[in-house]
Amino acid sequence: MPFANLKVPAGLLSAQQKEELVTKVTDLYAGLFGDAARDNTMVLVDEVVDGGWGIRGEVLTLAKLQQR
Repeated sequence: MPFANLKVPAGLLSAQQKEELVTKVTDLYAGLFGDAARDNTMVLVDEVVDGGWGIRGEVLTLAKLQQR
C-alpha cells in the first residue's frame, strides 16, 4: 500500500488545501504504480504544533512562515 505522511505547521493549510494535497499525492502514486494503487493509497497530513519544528537551526512558527 502506498503511504505518504506529510508534516505541515498547524494552521498553515485550509481544509481545501489539505484535500488538494491528498488528491495530488494519490494521483502521483497512481501515476507511478498504476491506477490500481489508487484504492490502497493512504495520505496522512499531520499538523505539527506551532514552533514544534525547524530548519537550518531555526525554529519555525506560523507567524514566521506567513512573513515569507
